[in-house]
Amino acid sequence: MKVNAIIEAIDTWAANAPDREVYRESERVYTYHQLVHRANQLAHYFEENLTTNSPIVVFGELEFDMLVAFLAASKSGRAYIPIETTTPQERIELILSVAQPEMMVTIGDWQGPTVDVKQVDLEQLHAIYQGPSQRWQNVPRSEDDTYYIIFTSGTTGVPKGVQISHSNLLSFVNWTLSDFDLQTGMAYLAQAPYSFDLSVMDLYPALTSGGCLVPLTKAVVNNFKQLFQVLPTLPINVWVSTPSFVNICLMEPNFDQSHLPGMTHFLFCGEELPKKTAHALLTRFPQAKIFNTYGPTEATVAISQVEITEQILADYSRVPIGYIKEDTVVSIMEDGQLLHAGQLGEIVISGPSVSKGYLNNPEKTAAAFVTIDGQPAYRTGDRGQLTEEGLLLYEGRLDFQIKFHGYRMELEEIDHHLCESPWVKEAVVVPKYRENKVEQLIAYVVPADHTFEKEYQLTKAVKASIGQTLMAYMIPQKMVYVPRLPQTANGKIDRKTLIHEVNPS
Repeated sequence: MKVNAIIEAIDTWAANAPDREVYRESERVYTYHQLVHRANQLAHYFEENLTTNSPIVVFGELEFDMLVAFLAASKSGRAYIPIETTTPQERIELILSVAQPEMMVTIGDWQGPTVDVKQVDLEQLHAIYQGPSQRWQNVPRSEDDTYYIIFTSGTTGVPKGVQISHSNLLSFVNWTLSDFDLQTGMAYLAQAPYSFDLSVMDLYPALTSGGCLVPLTKAVVNNFKQLFQVLPTLPINVWVSTPSFVNICLMEPNFDQSHLPGMTHFLFCGEELPKKTAHALLTRFPQAKIFNTYGPTEATVAISQVEITEQILADYSRVPIGYIKEDTVVSIMEDGQLLHAGQLGEIVISGPSVSKGYLNNPEKTAAAFVTIDGQPAYRTGDRGQLTEEGLLLYEGRLDFQIKFHGYRMELEEIDHHLCESPWVKEAVVVPKYRENKVEQLIAYVVPADHTFEKEYQLTKAVKASIGQTLMAYMIPQKMVYVPRLPQTANGKIDRKTLIHEVNPS
């Protein structure tokens, strides 16, 4: 199926199949007609009450009203900025100072700063829905107009607003619908917060193909007992999450094909997919397709994919991150020079899914975005290589590279080898500093089942197993055993929090 325009594709489903389910909560189901009708009402309100085309902030969680607000902003010719309700107030203030919005739709309980911005709360929103039906004509948009803005963390502490255009989003959606063997009318897991661009992987492929979104709220995700009760009952076909989140779900024995017979696809992005996780999913869901994908927010969610098989896992020490989508070029570069197949360097992405840059931040945009052969390109800061066959392999972050006892090493490489140990489920390594020099490597480890009576015996076994593949100077000096690793709000392993714990000052 080919999508020519995001908004028009959604409108077409509402016109041709108005009663088709678009959003399914445990207690309530919404239809495409309800989505588009409410979006039209809200878009008309925007047009009547706004004087600029500045982006609209949408504050909430995974509510249906979030979808309505996104679509209404798009219909009125404006970009939207999703902000999660658990976002710290200081970060909200920074986002608002960068974005300068004229209006906010506050679906969640707004506890943020007092700001001179027009607001529409949930009560007003429902009144707008129920008002006299408005005839609506979508505001024409060019392909370069910004469709949404996702704020990511900046190295200076000021969030960067990644601008994604309509053409960026179209490139991603059409690739997803064609290369992943997704069918019309599938049910997608909606677990990633809308402020995390992984959510775009379920949101727009679903809405443009007549699919249905099935939310898994944060309240459920954070309550393991409730989560494990809900998992085997999810009425979904397509699973979209980070590997870290599915690792938690794999703790539930009934998370398998027999309890979820409709599951046909797993799509992973956002962080590295461990081989153990991939093996477990192949065993638990033998009838499902499992895809590993790769891409930064700045290149619209993902630009490469590979279907995981036992052969792929046998052939590569780390799970590959995929073959590049047809309209995109990946260059492996070092010091401005293009490297050949098999050589390690920085992954640089060019093509139609690359963002125009950061909102109101020309300095950061100039540092990260370049032009290659006339195409916009983004320097990812990721280290990798391309095989002769065009398969992209990830080798870690350039900024997770440290120097210890004179040796340069990648923290993620040590993570990888730790996770290969039979005694380890998950692990992440952090450096302990003294006077700005790395003094010690500390591994936080979720242990696998074992019969060791003492912790030191487990540590000895782990170190012995990784000593077969790691140089001695790369083996962490200290192991800290934990029931689970901390995660960010986006479901990624939170290495930064552990670094701060180890280095409190």
